[in-house]
Amino acid sequence: MIKPVAPHPIWNLPNLLTLARVAAVPVVIVLLLLVKPEGALPDWWSLRAPPAEHGWDRLWCFLAGFLFFAASFTDYLDGLLARRMGLVTSLGKFLDPLADKLLVTGAMVMLVQLGRLPGWMVVLIICREIAVTGLRAIAAEAGIVIAASGLGKHKTVTQVVSLFFVLVYYPVHLSLPWLGGHNLNVWAVGMIFFCLSFLFTLWSGWDYFRAFWSEVIVK
Repeated sequence: MIKPVAPHPIWNLPNLLTLARVAAVPVVIVLLLLVKPEGALPDWWSLRAPPAEHGWDRLWCFLAGFLFFAASFTDYLDGLLARRMGLVTSLGKFLDPLADKLLVTGAMVMLVQLGRLPGWMVVLIICREIAVTGLRAIAAEAGIVIAASGLGKHKTVTQVVSLFFVLVYYPVHLSLPWLGGHNLNVWAVGMIFFCLSFLFTLWSGWDYFRAFWSEVIVK
């Protein structure tokens, strides 16, 4: 007699890590709500250093950035554990991309409110994510799986790095023996990576649309 294979438990370690990523979203939002917003920057491309922080703002920003980065790392960790432990579940497949989008979108919207990111770039990024998600659903309905390209991975990495620096925001004093004391413009570093991730976002979106057209529409 063949024994039925027991299904994978839903509340396993990879899924718990994914749920922890979802739980980090409201905490990041609350931390950023404690920060005093600044006026809109007159020239986004000047990358001037931000003014001095107000009271506890530096602490809230650092905690939000650290929590965002730690939660983003669980995206890599839960997928790795799920594959190695053989705990890939339908719930995990659904929650994993959802948790990523909630975390990134929540952080970007709050950073627009704080005057740290251009709203039009964030709108285009969100529109791209919604469009690609819709196309994936259509392709899945047709029984077609469009593999993610390397561009998507580059987009994810640069996006996480950029948002971490923009969240931390305030300059950090570096004391290096060969350079002496120097203030690192953390926000400028974040904006450089954000522009790079924006290009990867549009490029990977176009690449996915092209694959969708050839695999679903044309066929």
